[in-house]
Amino acid sequence: MKSNSLRIVVGTFLLLASVSGAHAQDRWPLRFTGLINDYSPSTVKGGPWEMHGQWTLDLKEERRGEHLTADFIADMTMSDYGTTNGAADATKGGQSPHTHHIKISHATITWNMDGCPVFSPATKSGFQINETVSILTGNGSNALFEPAPPETKLQVCISGGDETPGSVPFSNMTMVFVGPATAHFGTQAIHGVVRKAASEGVRRSW
Repeated sequence: MKSNSLRIVVGTFLLLASVSGAHAQDRWPLRFTGLINDYSPSTVKGGPWEMHGQWTLDLKEERRGEHLTADFIADMTMSDYGTTNGAADATKGGQSPHTHHIKISHATITWNMDGCPVFSPATKSGFQINETVSILTGNGSNALFEPAPPETKLQVCISGGDETPGSVPFSNMTMVFVGPATAHFGTQAIHGVVRKAASEGVRRSW
């Protein structure tokens, strides 16, 4: 059942991609959801930070199907480590816990992985969005490292395997910050996993 559903979703996605410049008002947008699990570099202030969270990316039609855009939302928890003799100590984790909410709205979709982070083994296909964040919070308020309105740009890449049997076309998600937020998150890719790709239209409101 899962295999059949995934083939339907993949086929719908490819069809939407092929008509991204044409009318598509009779087709539902796609939703991708997943988890974030990674670490920041030790070189950022307070780092290394442990990062966990969830994310959602919705592909939707704009202006009666003239083109597709994407909305991206991530909810993250972060905490750092205590130190022993001046070095980060993993046995003293869970210090300085806090949350971040990150949002991109109406982002243009680029139907390739040019400039996306590289994996080993390599992912074989995917797409990306690059846009200035509309929301970037720290414990619910505008993050201390981020101007108001926000100036940080965020690249989100969704990639995976090919369409051969036993492969998962959408498996990986990465976030790369450019701008003020790198002081906290770093300039490296933050990695996540795709848990579900489905034809759904429900969106969170915040």
